Amino acid sequence: METDNRRLAWKKFWKKRYGTRKVLFLMILTVVITGLTVGGILSGNYISKLKQEVTPDEQRLNPLKNDRLLNAAQAGDKLSVVQIAEKVGPSIVGIRTTVQAPVDQLFGGGGKNRAEGSGIIITEQGYIMTNYHVVQAADPRNNPKGKVLLEVFLPDKRKATATFVGGDSLNDLAVIKVNLRNLPVAELGDSDQLKVGALAVAIGNPLGLEFAGSVTSGVISALNRTIMLQDRELELIQTDAAINPGNSGGALVDENGKVVGVNTIKISVSGVEGLGFAIPINNARPIVEELMKHGYVRGRPYIGVSGQEIPKEIARRYNLPEGIYIADVTPNTGAAKAGIKKNDILISMAGQRIMTMRQLNAVKMRYKAGDKVKVVVVRNNRKVGLNLTFSEAR
Repeated sequence: METDNRRLAWKKFWKKRYGTRKVLFLMILTVVITGLTVGGILSGNYISKLKQEVTPDEQRLNPLKNDRLLNAAQAGDKLSVVQIAEKVGPSIVGIRTTVQAPVDQLFGGGGKNRAEGSGIIITEQGYIMTNYHVVQAADPRNNPKGKVLLEVFLPDKRKATATFVGGDSLNDLAVIKVNLRNLPVAELGDSDQLKVGALAVAIGNPLGLEFAGSVTSGVISALNRTIMLQDRELELIQTDAAINPGNSGGALVDENGKVVGVNTIKISVSGVEGLGFAIPINNARPIVEELMKHGYVRGRPYIGVSGQEIPKEIARRYNLPEGIYIADVTPNTGAAKAGIKKNDILISMAGQRIMTMRQLNAVKMRYKAGDKVKVVVVRNNRKVGLNLTFSEAR
């Protein structure tokens, strides 16, 4: 009753102040505004439905548009393996290095040596992230004469010659670049948020370009695995998603379609399956950014020697100390300036006994370029103390 009285009072007020026509106009205006609001909601739902009904042909012709539609349709939701492949697949490329082998005067030979791997497009300007071991032949430091052809093959059938931008052998990462337009860029995730047991999808080119764009799925098997790769340690993600030669440099993708790792190695032992490893993207990102800007990781210490471990058996047989036999010294480096010579045996650095390359690298990485340490070498059966200033690795 009270409500009805209020309505009558308001009606008399408006009629008295504005007249019947204006009251009618305000009522019509209210209806129109309400209609537009409801219409907007219905239109939004209809447009959203249309986005989800994009034809497969349209998706294949425009992968970037497909990414936006998937993100819009799946906002906040986990993606299926099919959707992950559609979203990330266009950003995964094949990489081939071709080296012209020299002709040996005695044995002949010559010909071309090829190596193939995978890469991830990370910028619209054509920068591609991969493993260093995939493209190391194109590194001018390894091949000063530059007789290496570096090629990139895209899923959309485009092909381009690439340039080597920079590489970091310590972390097995490298960046190359192509001059192409309309490149689909992979979305990078956060590897620190990964959980053991979560979905993991590997995309790459196992066994080479013949099987380009292969997709395998599994789970995140373990985190922070320490793996020895030659003379260095890497902290990696373990997955049972199949990784094979040629997958190196490809993407490990999470359930949201974001790249969380760079596939790098697998354990190849008879009777062992499902042991693949990837570099966490949070570890790779700052290194890749340094490579893109400078071509190397600034501030990293460099000794400037090539060496070989002297194992205990050899040391006993030839009456040598255990340590690192210096096979070569790079000119104008910290080692050369300190007076380290070829045929020396390095046995100590910064007060720590050195018997393996792993120990040497562990001590070295405590310092930065420009730092000074004392080293001890054995030369002609005598210990010689030297002062070494680390150079900057390039």
